[in-house]
Amino acid sequence: MTANPDAGSAERDPTPDRLARPTRVEAHGIDVIGDDERHGRPRDLLGVWAAPNVSYLNLVIGGALVVLGLTLWQALAVIVVGNLCWVLVGVVAVSGPAAGAPSEVITRAVYGPRGNRVVIGVNGWLISVCYLALSWSAASVTAFALCARSGLEPSTAGKVLIIVGIAAATLVISVYGHATIVRLYPRLTLVLAAVFVVLAGHVLGHTDWSYRPAVELRGVELWAAVAAGLTLVASTALSYNTSADFARYLPRTAKPVAVAGCTALGAYVPSVLFTALGALAATTLDMSDPQTALAGVLPNWFTPVFFVAVILGAIANNAMTVYSAGLALQAIGLRIRRTRSVLLDGTVGVLLTLYALLISDFLDAVSDLMQLTVAVLAPLMAIYAADVLLRRNRYDGHALADQTRGGPFWYAGGVNWAGVGALVTGAAVAVACLSVPGLYTGFLTDALGGIGLSLPVGLVLPALVYTAAMRRRLTSMNTNNSQFP
Repeated sequence: MTANPDAGSAERDPTPDRLARPTRVEAHGIDVIGDDERHGRPRDLLGVWAAPNVSYLNLVIGGALVVLGLTLWQALAVIVVGNLCWVLVGVVAVSGPAAGAPSEVITRAVYGPRGNRVVIGVNGWLISVCYLALSWSAASVTAFALCARSGLEPSTAGKVLIIVGIAAATLVISVYGHATIVRLYPRLTLVLAAVFVVLAGHVLGHTDWSYRPAVELRGVELWAAVAAGLTLVASTALSYNTSADFARYLPRTAKPVAVAGCTALGAYVPSVLFTALGALAATTLDMSDPQTALAGVLPNWFTPVFFVAVILGAIANNAMTVYSAGLALQAIGLRIRRTRSVLLDGTVGVLLTLYALLISDFLDAVSDLMQLTVAVLAPLMAIYAADVLLRRNRYDGHALADQTRGGPFWYAGGVNWAGVGALVTGAAVAVACLSVPGLYTGFLTDALGGIGLSLPVGLVLPALVYTAAMRRRLTSMNTNNSQFP
């Protein structure tokens, strides 16, 4: 197949040295990684996915489950089950080594080149920069508290410098790119894990293992709270439908089971443990303000260490997010080098963070938005995973790079209506099943007495619709040993 002659800088960064090394800025954009540049082992992904999930936001989510009215053991069960969505992140990741391309390109097989641009614009860019603002805001508030604890109450100008400083540290990692993430994150995981162990020791000492809310939920109210909790917990995993971005440098011969397993396990274990820690703390502490509450049970010498760990975790989380958002801009069609697209995303994220913390209650709006986006994120993840399974993970990166009219994935006018139809159908029904207390309740949720089934409906329905629409075409592809629909 002929590669897109107009791809130019949108498909690759024109630079002589294209090897990704920790001491050099990654030269690759969304172009295909050649076999001679593939390196590493699936187990490298364990550290890559562990570091961003030792997260302050996970603590907040854990505490929120108890606030919803769940008992401790109900909250822990929701955490264990909700985080199983990381398995889907692992399934999606296996397409990276197969294609040698990032998720933003691979999904052209699902939506067509033109349809994919719209999908990536909403999911890969808009939602990503909102996550940047959310995570940077949390890290910045922690940094403000750290300064105040040191006797240096930051002024407005000081707060701006802190926000910019945290963003700059994040962008340095994202600009250097894949090799830096793979090399740095396992070490960062060890540091954060050590802090986690000390923090856990103090939290466990204050945990009320027999905790029950003042008014125990029963019947429909209980199931509504469980559904809301599962949606909240799963939202983090579902936002990472770009996991192939971090597996694409692995050799084509990497075992898919190992790639999927290391991706899922690396994220699942720390996410479960850290979210559970938030739930345990909420049995005796007011987790509406986790920083203040946890500082009250930690020794004075350790509190600043904990605050620094929160900031480092946010940086690790956002570095991966902005890395993928930079690739998304290229996949949309913006002719810009990856390094510049990363800086552009970072600039937008910083502006949103400044607005959130210094002008408005935008942070609350972003938090609500993240719950609403599950109605879109779940169908996106389900359809992508279904495509991987239906194609038996057979992707040709060079064919996916071909966006010319009549190319191998052109479908009908550049749009695969099977993928777009499944996404629209799944998202529409998921919205009708959505429940965000105080903000929005879908009509199907009302019919069920307040039980929001947006998560299971958003995962199952679009996958079934897409499978029904594409099975005959992809069965024929597999029978004829073809890599194209």
